[in-house]
Amino acid sequence: MKLSLDALAMLDAIDTAGSFAAAARHLHRVPSALTHAVRRLEDDLGFSIFQRAGRRAELTAAGRTLLDDGRALLNAAAELECRARRVATGWEAELRIAINALIRFEDFLPVMARFYAEQRGTRLRIEREVLAGSWDALTAGRADLVIGASGEAPPSAGLVSRRLGHASLLFCVAPQHPLARHPEPIPTREIRKHRAIVLADTTRLLAPRTAGLLEGQETLVVPDFVAKIAAQKAGLGVGHIPPQMAAEALAEGSLCARQTELPTTQHPVYLAWRSSHDGHALRWFLDQLGDEACRAGLIH
Repeated sequence: MKLSLDALAMLDAIDTAGSFAAAARHLHRVPSALTHAVRRLEDDLGFSIFQRAGRRAELTAAGRTLLDDGRALLNAAAELECRARRVATGWEAELRIAINALIRFEDFLPVMARFYAEQRGTRLRIEREVLAGSWDALTAGRADLVIGASGEAPPSAGLVSRRLGHASLLFCVAPQHPLARHPEPIPTREIRKHRAIVLADTTRLLAPRTAGLLEGQETLVVPDFVAKIAAQKAGLGVGHIPPQMAAEALAEGSLCARQTELPTTQHPVYLAWRSSHDGHALRWFLDQLGDEACRAGLIH
């Protein structure tokens, strides 16, 4: 066979990094060795995989087909490795955790530190998801555990969920924004006149969702809460922010929290996993996140 999993992993690294040099750094190889390996693979297959565009390496049409289908093989091989390891030891080779954007990554670090102290050998892969993307990551197999999934779970007999807590949100504006001076509670009709800064839903297969958006309101879509807070501090729009993420901006006065005529609501968030997954690492995290103090550290 002319094509191996190692070769597919090499092509994936080059495409993801965008250049041979960047991929070589990621793979801890010298660029010349990577270039030679790709050329040898192209010779063996009989067609070009990459075309050079300046410093970037872009896939040819044949290369894109090869890698798109090859990534499915890589994912299947990784899943096979995990299953075999679970059978042999009960501990997963890798546990993929999707953390909803409502939870600060730094608040999850103490849990990760306790896990690594166990020295069980399971790799952790952390991804960020927004809105329906959390459920999508689980149903599509991109994640083994979702922390902080919001909204209702999609209808699926293979999912298990547990209430993690409630996330509250503050309506925040920059001090120079017109709504900063509007009498409280601010009517919905006034909020609708101003641009909303919203997070992009990361779902790929499920229907995307919105949160805190009024019908007919102009939007600026950003990738995460860091960008959302920056945009709102710049006065580009308004929106809701978790208190723990808004605290610094509120303390320094670059954002101010305002009362609206809509009642403040707390949004339930969940832990979720697939019922078919029975590895020790997953169970370890579920046990940890079952502790009230641990949950309070994530959901303020």
